Amino acid sequence: MKKELILIGTTWPFRSGGIASFNERLAREFQAQGYTVTIYTFSLQYPSFLFPGKSQYSSDPAPTDLTIHVKINSINPFNWIWMGYMIARKKVPLIVVRFWLPFMGPCLGTILRIIRWNGVSKVVCIADNIIPHEKRIGDKWFTRYFIGAVDAFITMSKKVHQDLLTFTNKKSTICPHPLYDNFGTIMTKEAARAHLGLPATERIVLFFGFIRKYKGLDILLKAMQLVKLKNEANHLPPVKLMIAGEFYDEAETYQNLITELGLTEYIYSFTNFIPSDQVQYYLNACDFVIQPYRNATQSGVTPLAYHFEKPMLVTSVGALPDMILADNSGLVAEPNPECIAAGIEELYLQGEDYYLDQLRKGKKKYQWDQLVYSIVDLVK
Repeated sequence: MKKELILIGTTWPFRSGGIASFNERLAREFQAQGYTVTIYTFSLQYPSFLFPGKSQYSSDPAPTDLTIHVKINSINPFNWIWMGYMIARKKVPLIVVRFWLPFMGPCLGTILRIIRWNGVSKVVCIADNIIPHEKRIGDKWFTRYFIGAVDAFITMSKKVHQDLLTFTNKKSTICPHPLYDNFGTIMTKEAARAHLGLPATERIVLFFGFIRKYKGLDILLKAMQLVKLKNEANHLPPVKLMIAGEFYDEAETYQNLITELGLTEYIYSFTNFIPSDQVQYYLNACDFVIQPYRNATQSGVTPLAYHFEKPMLVTSVGALPDMILADNSGLVAEPNPECIAAGIEELYLQGEDYYLDQLRKGKKKYQWDQLVYSIVDLVK
């Protein structure tokens, strides 16, 4: 197969959250393996009324090592048709597309259908979700329409793969989410905390990422109250929670809960968008990463924690436990305050070093070249 591909999905000029960073890192891996990569990203990704954050756009300069065309309008059917014909004429053998939300189904499904008319291009989809976390009218129709335009699928968890099989029996494979190794390096906890203005010796756990209801921050806050009360009763040093990520829910709901639970002095809040070059400080500064999700497929926070060698507590939902149980890289708890509180206590009893060797062994399994090989194998 000719070593040329087009990647369709979110990248710069949108903010480098999980999806944009993933796509850019994947493009660089293909380039490192000798491929010519052209990226087509969105000129308009979401209408402003559908976007829950403060801004969709990055303030960083454009990457100089990637070819990015900012051309796709997610709500303009004339644009979809034009983009489809423009890409189809290039007759590139491999099209890699990212799918994470049914809203994108009509746009991407139309573009891909037109591309495939050239009889040359094969389309491989990397599917983050097939059934969304937050359901809306039309989800199934939009998803079916998109799936009909794809030749083969990569999922990054068994849960998403099972969801996919309820829609199609097209060729598919599972490849675990590679590690995010593009957000900085491991540094001492003391240096990271000094950068953030945090005390060097306190016990601090981390909730990281956009704050949405399904991610269960409210459950974690109730768990933190239980941990606080038990530590006070046993005269143990307190555990504090660092919240690092932008609110995609009403911030006031969580702020009121923090006050009601008496946790004001036990919370460090960094609730603006976290730029890529700052991510390393939050991961390096914590003792453990807590993912108290109500429901999930997989999470980009897990491979991020692996890269920075931080043990995790995750809830027993979706595919969150898979990597943790396979590598003994942390604990799994039921998604309720009592179990999460008990898990946090157990993490501190065992200590960070208890998991370190397993985390380092696990890191070797989740590399970007494995995802490239999986994609290429699907279309050979």
